[in-house]
Amino acid sequence: MKSHFQFTNQQRNGIFLLLAIIIGLQCVYTFVDASNKEIPSHNEMVDAFRLELDSLRLVAIEERKPKMYPFNPNYITDYKGYTLGMSNVEIDRLHRFRERDQWVNSAKQFQEVTKVSDSLLAKISPYFKFPDWVTNPKPRRSFNNYIVDNFSEEADPRDGNTLSYDQKIDLNKATTYQLQKVYGVGEKLSDRIMTYRNKHKGGFIADVELLEVYGLAPEVIERIKNQFTVKTPRVIKRHNLNTATRDQLVTIPYIDYEVAHHIIEERTLRDGFKSLEELTKVEDFPINKIEIIKLYLHL
Repeated sequence: MKSHFQFTNQQRNGIFLLLAIIIGLQCVYTFVDASNKEIPSHNEMVDAFRLELDSLRLVAIEERKPKMYPFNPNYITDYKGYTLGMSNVEIDRLHRFRERDQWVNSAKQFQEVTKVSDSLLAKISPYFKFPDWVTNPKPRRSFNNYIVDNFSEEADPRDGNTLSYDQKIDLNKATTYQLQKVYGVGEKLSDRIMTYRNKHKGGFIADVELLEVYGLAPEVIERIKNQFTVKTPRVIKRHNLNTATRDQLVTIPYIDYEVAHHIIEERTLRDGFKSLEELTKVEDFPINKIEIIKLYLHL
């Protein structure tokens, strides 16, 4: 053991120096604070990135929110009323009101009928969209309507007996001579009927197309229908009124792009048409041609 603790002066100095270095480094590690050293940073750039992230987060939140589009409150369904925040009682009040064939024409009247709160009305009423004929009424243009359904059913002694369907002659196969046997149909009118029939491959679609023949009076059309009817109608493509696009609608006679746009707008407000007769509520719709237009549509 003694040999291990016997050092020369030079060795002792080396040991003391090593201990001094160790103690000095330990003191530096313990007492010197290196955390106060400034780390260079680009604060403006960081703030810019933070603002951009916040804006993107807000956009994402808005996109996740359910979107509300303008709608006609007269056609609120149970599901739509629930999504708007209406109670079942309030929805039922509206449905009972509509069952009496009455219409809500303003936000105030909507509240009177449904009894919704002021806060809910303020939230949903900005999205109410009523048809132009309600919000901006204007006189309808007058038309010379010659619709067969409005004709008088009073018998005319010159009409002759009305034949059964089997006894009637197919209008698409009738000759001018047969047509001229009808009282009021002369050579000119029979030629016009034949010209209209030949203009379309396959002839007439239905009896109502006789309204399209120039010069045929309502009573003459009735006499023709007593003796003739369309048994082999022309094949046409019919479109679903509730799904047809604007380009499909304009292929129908008497419907241009403007009327097609109004039809789609009215369809959106009503959440779909319930009958073809509702087309008469469409702005600028050619009411006097509805019987012809209905031949090309279905629900």
